[in-house]
Amino acid sequence: MSVIKHQNCHGGCHGKCCLKVEHLTVRLEEDLILDDVGFHLHCGELIALIGPNGAGKSSLFKSILGIMPYQGSISFESAELGKQKPRIGYVPQNPGFDPGDPVSVLDLFVASTTKYPAFLPIPAVIRSKVYDSLKRVNGEGLIDRRVGSLSGGEMQRVLLAMALEPVPNLLILDEPMSGVDMEGEQQLLELLDRIREQYDLSILISTHDFQTLNRVDKVILLQKKILAAGNTKDVLQSDPFRQLFGVDTEKGGGVK
Repeated sequence: MSVIKHQNCHGGCHGKCCLKVEHLTVRLEEDLILDDVGFHLHCGELIALIGPNGAGKSSLFKSILGIMPYQGSISFESAELGKQKPRIGYVPQNPGFDPGDPVSVLDLFVASTTKYPAFLPIPAVIRSKVYDSLKRVNGEGLIDRRVGSLSGGEMQRVLLAMALEPVPNLLILDEPMSGVDMEGEQQLLELLDRIREQYDLSILISTHDFQTLNRVDKVILLQKKILAAGNTKDVLQSDPFRQLFGVDTEKGGGVK
């Protein structure tokens, strides 16, 4: 687990950096999606968001990304940024590509992160930049692979590399373990550990894979509102977790 560089959040993280979500409420017409949600995420910290389908996890992400209206406050305090808005990197759920799709990782990367016309031959200088970006996630060997041929873990590496170009202040990953085998999960978590330590990123992920939670700093259990928050052991042994998932972790029970 990475060392958190800015643990104390009083007084604006002592002039360091912190994502603050306060009294966040989201409504879609008559439906209450999120109800008075609040938490702090420090730089260098990895928080996992868990909850059943429909709990509001994606709506929380969309609110932070600025693409969903909300009530309340979302702010990012940083001595480095001052009044500037933070750069946010976003890794969506694995989109899935047709196995016969001829698009290469290089094509996808250039089309998604540059203004260079995708139908023209890609210059060596751009290819070199893409190679360096993929190297950040140990994915440089994927540059000429067809996206439809990638495994779930390999696709997540590509999406993560794109989200890190340029390096953001806040990284959000929506179900990054979906479609990834156990070995790929561990490799991805090791990557996130290295990246957050190297760049002092704030990282927020959602997951249904509770086996990976021993690698995070904090867990938030969400069901429209925050039902439990804290270290992994406390949240997984809390009454709200047991009631939602039918799990007794103290007795080694599984999800019903």
